[in-house]
Amino acid sequence: MAGADTAQQRRKLTNAEFSALAHLYRGEIYRSTVWRTRLDTTTNWAVVTLGVALSITFSSPNASPLPLVLVGILILFFLMLEARRYRYFNVWRARARWLEKHLFAPMLKDGNLHLEDGWQKVLAEDYWYPHHHISFMTAVGRRMRRNYLWLLLIQTVSYIGKLIVHPVPLATLDQFWRRADVGPIPGEIVTAAGVIYLGAWLGIALWSEWNDRIRFGRAPSASGMG
Repeated sequence: MAGADTAQQRRKLTNAEFSALAHLYRGEIYRSTVWRTRLDTTTNWAVVTLGVALSITFSSPNASPLPLVLVGILILFFLMLEARRYRYFNVWRARARWLEKHLFAPMLKDGNLHLEDGWQKVLAEDYWYPHHHISFMTAVGRRMRRNYLWLLLIQTVSYIGKLIVHPVPLATLDQFWRRADVGPIPGEIVTAAGVIYLGAWLGIALWSEWNDRIRFGRAPSASGMG
């Protein structure tokens, strides 16, 4: 009971504690910046890879559209890598945002840090027992809807455009299916697989948006430890 009374009476941090928290915040901002840069790196790899595939595919009318199909595998590999990095970035971002929301914002507003609310205990628990705040699929969905969905749309539109205009403008629907053939695999099956492929990732992106709104009620970047 004495410990509880002490916790209730405590309303202010000492100058030393303020200084330590300021350095802690700087450290979390630095780590989140480093991991944010790593996210940009994988996105750049995906963009460059797609650009190379587009250059090869449209280099001549007789060039094969297959590179645009195969590049999808690399794009998804970069997506998986970036989702893993995003989970680490989210840890540092969430801690920095928590300090901004519960330390700096109240200090700037009225000076009352509301330590009785226990926000400092939540942060302490996160340091004692570090863990990812979001699942891998949530990370995949966020990166998909922020960046990779647009890359997949560019890939899809470019692939369809290639089949329509090269080697000569399309005259019949049957020509479209035959140009989409990949070895012994008929073009109809290749196209159906592409529709399922794009639809699945679109579904994951929409699920991620819905899940974030259910959890946070708004964009996750404006939330707390999550």
